[in-house]
Amino acid sequence: MSDPRELLAGLREDLRAANYTVDGVGELVGDVASAALDREQPLPALRATAGSREPAAVLLRCATLGQAVTRAELDAALPRTGTAGAAALGLVAAAGSAPGDEVRPLVDLRPYSVDDALSDGGGVAHWWLVSDLGELATGHELSADHVLGVGGASLTLASATVRTPVDRVLDVGTGCGIQALHASRHARRVTATDTSERALDLAAVNAALNEVALDLRHGSLLEPVEEGERFGLVVSNPPFVITPRTDAVPTYEYRDGGMPGDSLVARLVGSVGSVLEPGGVAQLLGNWELHDGQSWSQRVESWLEGTGLDAWVVQREVADPALYAETWIRDGGQRPGPRFDELYTAWLDDFAARGVTGVGFGVVTLRRPARDGAPLRRFEENLAALSDPLGEVFAAGLAAHDRLAAVDDPGELTLRVAPDVTDERFHTPGDPDPRIVLLRQGGGLRRVAQVDGDLAGLVGACDGELTVGQITAGLAVLGEEAVGDVRARLYPRVRSLVEDGFLLLP
Repeated sequence: MSDPRELLAGLREDLRAANYTVDGVGELVGDVASAALDREQPLPALRATAGSREPAAVLLRCATLGQAVTRAELDAALPRTGTAGAAALGLVAAAGSAPGDEVRPLVDLRPYSVDDALSDGGGVAHWWLVSDLGELATGHELSADHVLGVGGASLTLASATVRTPVDRVLDVGTGCGIQALHASRHARRVTATDTSERALDLAAVNAALNEVALDLRHGSLLEPVEEGERFGLVVSNPPFVITPRTDAVPTYEYRDGGMPGDSLVARLVGSVGSVLEPGGVAQLLGNWELHDGQSWSQRVESWLEGTGLDAWVVQREVADPALYAETWIRDGGQRPGPRFDELYTAWLDDFAARGVTGVGFGVVTLRRPARDGAPLRRFEENLAALSDPLGEVFAAGLAAHDRLAAVDDPGELTLRVAPDVTDERFHTPGDPDPRIVLLRQGGGLRRVAQVDGDLAGLVGACDGELTVGQITAGLAVLGEEAVGDVRARLYPRVRSLVEDGFLLLP
């Protein structure tokens, strides 16, 4: 049998030659079919490639859409690897050796691209990712050890991650390895862990296929980290789904951590500081239970007690118990019927037993402070459609917080308005002065801040030349107010607008 490394090298060359890339597939099937594929709808792409023997079309039908092809078709699409090499790698199963014999995919193999300007020359990286065939291809319920490909949660975390260059990164719960691949673009060493042996096997394939060195370790959460190891960045898309712990409900390794309620995310939040170097950042996705009498932020904040970590948490979604149950039952491949109802009942019973009124989902950013002082506690709910990449927003917000902490007098600051900020003014007919002024961010978290006339005037005058003190003094003269009164009213809001990215420090 050929060396797997040689087979993967040949496969890599075949995929490049076939133009089996995100752009290549987009050109092949068109915008409509590409958008449908993003929604896990295969039919438009199947129609667009029907009868085509182009290598990219054959690979798309087989490796992404889960369709059988002939041995001759796959041999032509992968001339270096061939059907025999693909079978040796565990990618396909061939029914026979004749050219017309059927070949079926065993895994999903699809292109992925990232443009984060972090490679040696900046720009786009083109990768290929192996994962288990999903319901789109099989039409069946997922297996317990299913290894997920790139989904919405993966993309959310990849977008939210701070991409400051660091020495070491830890990816907790790596799955197919997508976060570790991203981290390899801005770290010298990347360690990735998972409880699933199959996930680690596929992550190893993806690392080798894409010529990335990963240190892969088996174990739960932080258990594989050795004594004294510290990381500049920890990322985690953990198995955060809140699942009933009963025998009647299947446990999927990629999403269920085997702990009741939201305790797995709570444990990770409470312990991750132990592996962060000073100034190191941890970012993870999570679900948290909502209960009457306790806000979502209070629940998450309780997990931080005693950690000393800075925390910035953004709640992105809220689901009621029924919607949450439906979503994850369907995610496992179930459709309405007796089995669906059995699982639905188990979920609702579990939530009712703990008084859960809803489930929140969001991004948790933590940092081990490199300074003395009270840790940052920032909780915000943002249910709007956000702009990528969010990692730049979190990096800039943390940096602004640090710089503001050293500023005693905001009047000494020279600020400028962020380039994506616009204002909207709402007038009562006939009234020359606006009743409402809104500052709106065009990118990032797309925040909206309501401001009064004086604050709007201050923001409008922040041109990078005048200090806040000079602008405030002018506003006091125009409004015939004492300068001290204007400062007391506006300076706290100025700090807030800087931390939120409406105003930029030099």
